[in-house]
Amino acid sequence: MGDCRPLGFLIGLPFAFLALILSVVGAIVWILGTVLSCLCPCCICCAGLANLAVGLVKMPIKVMRWFIEQIPC
Repeated sequence: MGDCRPLGFLIGLPFAFLALILSVVGAIVWILGTVLSCLCPCCICCAGLANLAVGLVKMPIKVMRWFIEQIPC
């Protein structure tokens, strides 16, 4: 990663903000999925829901890295 891509960070900020909102939603879904899978371990869909929520939580970092990589030096 070069240090010559400050514009990628600035351009990606609005999209990272939207991804941050989605990550908060993902955290809530993750908590609910974890509670549901503890209450009823036979529900395999709750584990899949929790995995999807973890992906949403990681989204802001993925979005920022993608935008930074798109800006040429």
